[in-house]
Amino acid sequence: MSQDRKASKGALGIVVGGGPAPGINGVISAATIEAIESGLRVIGIEQGQKWLTKGDTSHVRQLKISDVSWIHYQGGSILGTSRENLLERDANGKLTPSPRKIQVVREALEKLGINYLITIGGDDTAYSASLIAAHTGGAIKVAHVPKTIDNDLPLPGDMPTFGYQTARHIGAELVHNLMEDARTTGRWYFIVAMGRTAGHLALGIGKTTGATLTIIPEEFPKKNVPLDVICDVLEGAILKRVAHERDYGVAVIAEGIGESLIPDELESQPGVVVERDPFGHLRLSEVPIGNILKRRVQARLAARGRKSTIVDVTLGYELRCAPPIPFDREYTRDLGYGAVRFLLGDTSEKSSGVLISIQDGHLVPIPFDQILDKQTGRTTVRRVNMETESYKVARAYMLRLDREDFEDEEALAELAKAANCTPEEFKAQFGHVVG
Repeated sequence: MSQDRKASKGALGIVVGGGPAPGINGVISAATIEAIESGLRVIGIEQGQKWLTKGDTSHVRQLKISDVSWIHYQGGSILGTSRENLLERDANGKLTPSPRKIQVVREALEKLGINYLITIGGDDTAYSASLIAAHTGGAIKVAHVPKTIDNDLPLPGDMPTFGYQTARHIGAELVHNLMEDARTTGRWYFIVAMGRTAGHLALGIGKTTGATLTIIPEEFPKKNVPLDVICDVLEGAILKRVAHERDYGVAVIAEGIGESLIPDELESQPGVVVERDPFGHLRLSEVPIGNILKRRVQARLAARGRKSTIVDVTLGYELRCAPPIPFDREYTRDLGYGAVRFLLGDTSEKSSGVLISIQDGHLVPIPFDQILDKQTGRTTVRRVNMETESYKVARAYMLRLDREDFEDEEALAELAKAANCTPEEFKAQFGHVVG
């Protein structure tokens, strides 16, 4: 039977939102094949919601099995992606759901004949998906497949979001090369890894490579942290390495610490303009956090009479469109297949909108209302749990100032010598980083 004759149950739309992540094409492939085999037409919506929010239904393509059979090996997205969303600013400048945009998207989907929708994206795309599900009265059933290299969506059982494992794998290989360069040339690297609100990727890379230290935003739960606090952590680690007769090292820094810093202090840095994306988040990729920290720490060391070479590197775009490793290829096939099976009613979950998860090898749809923050209405963010053994192991193998350094008089004297100051002065400046 031809694909067209099979397609009698309606149409499935597939849309990708947010930044790229390895494995997107795997979801598209698995979902398309299963949907067509189940009697659905499959409509790929190009460039996320960019055109839908304008009521433009011309930027779509009907997908066939022959279009997607081998794309699970490829990075990127054959449908493209965008950060267009269903929010707009109200009179007070606050981002809120836009009834106008939601209605336009709903009408566009109806015009395309779509009665099932798979959205692929991170927390912001999940939120937009929940708005579509809530405002279509069940006429369009929505399944969201969680995608982000940040690994910050609230999946049960500590399951990763797809794309994370590939990004960590490739990021670790790149950082390992830089660690060898640091050792060979006697320099430091400050490596900034993506992760807007959570430090999973930075910690995963730092832990698997054995980087000197990793700094994540979860260490600074309070907002408006002075830059000097971060610099104290970094400089303290460098001085401890000097005390151990090592003049090199690698610090992995999650870009999300930018959300914890004082915005005015960031904006005061030469050449820095702090902008926000359509969801109201700081455009951290536009803020050279690594360079800012490098310059400040180098100036501090120079004031102590220590010559240092620090190189700042930002990891992110190199990871997002990489070909997925086998873990993510297998995982995305399960997710794409599972999304279609939910949409066609092969589960006990009757909700019109869910996040797709795989738990213990089984498809477990999670209704949107279970992943939305009760106060903000936005998607809940999964942050690094610093009480777990996993984090404690990571921290134990970092080389950074700890309590014993201040309680052991001999160790404190060595640190003070490296800093060209007295033990009392060293304790006064750096004591807070362990408290």
